[in-house]
Amino acid sequence: MAHHFICPQCGNRSTSVDTSNGFRSEPKGCKECGFGFIFELLDDYFPAPDAAFFVCDKDARVIACGRGAFELTGLDDERVIGRGVDAVLGLRFEKGDEPVATVLEWGVRSLEQPVEVHAEGDLPAKAVADIFPAYDDDGGLLLILTPAK
Repeated sequence: MAHHFICPQCGNRSTSVDTSNGFRSEPKGCKECGFGFIFELLDDYFPAPDAAFFVCDKDARVIACGRGAFELTGLDDERVIGRGVDAVLGLRFEKGDEPVATVLEWGVRSLEQPVEVHAEGDLPAKAVADIFPAYDDDGGLLLILTPAK
């Protein structure tokens, strides 16, 4: 059975029959850009070309910003990393739900969630959020924000 993966840094999609590097339990890294870990997807997923990637730890703190993050928010890595994703991005979900918390608690995907992004010092932007849990012992999530057209 092939597993589908996506890199939060460059957006490269790949497949593999193994979810780790050989006999070790180390997560797979990206073969395209060398990023330290990639996310497993349950189905193949195609992000929009202008999608912004944010990787968070189990406490929803941003640990990496990927492709499109600066373009959407105007914030560079130094101003984002280590801070709570809701606080730094000012996420306001349309339905009043908290899909970030749901993904962390239940380990399930939350796709196509309308959201307004209020990044610090930037004008509000409408987007669609796709959130994927990290399927490893550390927890965490991958947040992909696609600007609304």
